[in-house]
Amino acid sequence: MTDAAWDDLVVVARIARSHGLRGEVILNPETDFPDERFAPGRRLLVRQARGVVPLVVRSVWFQKTRPVVGFEGIDAVEDADELAGLELRIAPDELAALPAGMFYQHDLVGCRVETVGGVMVGEVERVDGSGAASRLVVRSDAGEELIPLAEEMCPVIDTAGRRIVIAAPEGLLGLNETARSRRERRGRRL
Repeated sequence: MTDAAWDDLVVVARIARSHGLRGEVILNPETDFPDERFAPGRRLLVRQARGVVPLVVRSVWFQKTRPVVGFEGIDAVEDADELAGLELRIAPDELAALPAGMFYQHDLVGCRVETVGGVMVGEVERVDGSGAASRLVVRSDAGEELIPLAEEMCPVIDTAGRRIVIAAPEGLLGLNETARSRRERRGRRL
């Protein structure tokens, strides 16, 4: 698999570290569906020095909200230690369908953002937070803009057209730059 093909896959977890002596690992999930995604028999892809290899889930249990997963063929702590820090990915066609009005983060990253008046703001660099506390981090000419990912703030989200229209209240855009300027002025007075 090429780097480009690897980049087209979707990250569903990062392997935090090994757990115990039977080759299990603790995951930091990046999915809203951990019960389904890490169920026994599920196939996930990992990129190691020898290339991209599939890992099949042998067992799973949860330590609070973090899955502790055993993979087929990984039976010793030494083997599990080699997986620490790696990403687990899947093909985009394996993603669960979402209800209307919900989006995968990777579908939002790279979208251009403009105001309802047609003024270009920038491009979505990442999505921070989760659920109702999510916000778009937008790279603009003025720096970084933080836009709450809420229906009233983002009335148009067209992932197919790679476009998000925002209804930003007065003062929202440029707020980070204003705060940064105030901090810099305070720093000079010291």
